[in-house]
Amino acid sequence: MVAKRLIALDVLRGLTIALMIMVNNPGSWSYVYPPLRHAKWHGCTPTDLVFPFFLFIVGVSMWYSFKKFEKGITKASLYKVLKRTLIIFLLGLFLNLFPKFDFEHVRILGVLQRIAIAYGITALLGLQFDIKKLKFLFVIILVGYWLLLLLGGNSIDPFAETGNIVQKIDLLVLGENHMYKGLGFTFDPEGLLSAIPSIGTVLLGYFTGRIIDTSSNTMRAIKNLLFYGFILTVIGLAWGIVFPINKSLWTSTYVLYAGGLAMLFLALLLWIIDVQKINKWSKPFIHFGTNPLFIFVFSGIYIKIIIYLVKITTVDGEKLTGYSYLYQSVFVPLAGNMNGSLLFAVTHIIFFWFLTYILYKKKIFIKI
Repeated sequence: MVAKRLIALDVLRGLTIALMIMVNNPGSWSYVYPPLRHAKWHGCTPTDLVFPFFLFIVGVSMWYSFKKFEKGITKASLYKVLKRTLIIFLLGLFLNLFPKFDFEHVRILGVLQRIAIAYGITALLGLQFDIKKLKFLFVIILVGYWLLLLLGGNSIDPFAETGNIVQKIDLLVLGENHMYKGLGFTFDPEGLLSAIPSIGTVLLGYFTGRIIDTSSNTMRAIKNLLFYGFILTVIGLAWGIVFPINKSLWTSTYVLYAGGLAMLFLALLLWIIDVQKINKWSKPFIHFGTNPLFIFVFSGIYIKIIIYLVKITTVDGEKLTGYSYLYQSVFVPLAGNMNGSLLFAVTHIIFFWFLTYILYKKKIFIKI
């Protein structure tokens, strides 16, 4: 049996949170290196892997949390799952509202809301069904979602940016005022219908937790993850010929491709940290991983404060947000536009790491 405490999983969780902060906070969105941008529509960049990696980690952790429970949803387990789901969802909604609290135009969904929905539904499925039934449900989710998009969207191109069924349902249920506009058109990449395949991403993590836990030793676990990770990645790429890999739609091929890569990366970390014992470099990411959702929420509030609430007038009389002033006055002179934008993001990772380090040293672990 593999050790119960997976340091590699803590590191992967922390690394994912650090990358989330990095890709969300460049000094300027006009100056971002291509790997740190999302794919415009179809395709997958390294940045597109960050979010599914986090949901995958949620699933791995869920296996270790739930394996001690008997199958069947009890009042206690239902209360625990629903409470956590509601808290995470409301935190996401608060981040969208802060600091303007414009309820008429607030985006209802978002990253934390997607985490809440995917966690909540997968947790209830994990408590209710055995592994065989969960694998069957996983296949049904992926194939069913493919058919939904194929039959419910634009007849010319059901996976196009507009006219797809994901957009149609969000417009109908949420309304245009409460959807994301950042893609250049009204579409929510964390929409209602696309939450269904994200459950598949969490389930892949759940299956991975079982693979690791039931393997006879760490090397056997690594070999199993390499095998299944490779198979899933190849299937995702092959299926992607007719069903494009797409983060915004969270296509079934994206679930398989990103989940396969997550397995491969976790196998690599297990080999480096648990087998080779090369782990000194991992300490900062362990610190991030011990308070992941707290530091993500805190970083979101901090960034919004320096964007919306901090205004600075330069010597030339130009009025800038605290965010822009910091980038233009400190980081551009140091490293130029492009590298200054990257340095801005990296500096904030270090800043937020320092906060997680203090919490870690004081043994303060904020559970959400």
